[in-house]
Amino acid sequence: MSIPVLLIDDDIKLCELLKTYLENHGFFLFSAHTVQDGMRRLRNRQYDIVLLDLMLPDGDGLEVCRRIRAESVIPVLMLTARGADEDKIIGLELGADDYLAKPFNPRELVARMKAILRRKGAAGWNAEMQAIEHPDFFLNPSNQKVIVRGMEVELTSAEFRLLKILASNPGRVFTRERLMDLVQGRDFDGVDRSIDVHISRIRSKIETDAKNPRWLQTVWGTGYRFQG
Repeated sequence: MSIPVLLIDDDIKLCELLKTYLENHGFFLFSAHTVQDGMRRLRNRQYDIVLLDLMLPDGDGLEVCRRIRAESVIPVLMLTARGADEDKIIGLELGADDYLAKPFNPRELVARMKAILRRKGAAGWNAEMQAIEHPDFFLNPSNQKVIVRGMEVELTSAEFRLLKILASNPGRVFTRERLMDLVQGRDFDGVDRSIDVHISRIRSKIETDAKNPRWLQTVWGTGYRFQG
């Protein structure tokens, strides 16, 4: 079975060359050429590793790395023509697992990818897909199912993303701005109040009393938290 890989790089020729090479070495490559498309693909599908260029037409790869790491433990290997030590250090500080400067030997890339996956496998790199369980509450990221008090709850993709972030961090308070940053997508309009609307809808589906929520609690003047 091929290992799914997401490459976020605007160099279309490189993407085509790597697709052929990687697929001959047990990987299946998906490509995105912009930050927006890359983040969309990350939310719509599970990958085992991300290859990320630093210089993208609609944003900076370092910022993309920060956003990925804020909501996921998926391995990130940076590919870039910017080989300065400072860029490498910043990337690693933001959570990248490795760094490879262009031009590179694709054989080295494969070796580094396999090394990352071995390390992450030993450390449980797929923790982002582990089920979240609390009394009367069960959330399974692998199939996007939520079961509350023994009954399956139907959520939209936006509602599921929002609930997963909160439930993965019980007790942690998230501001509306932070939640917007983590769950940006077509379902969110960029207005703080849209988070309130989604929270209200989720509460109506999972809470016995939406006005006195058991799980999704409001922290007045700040934002929301999941109380496990």
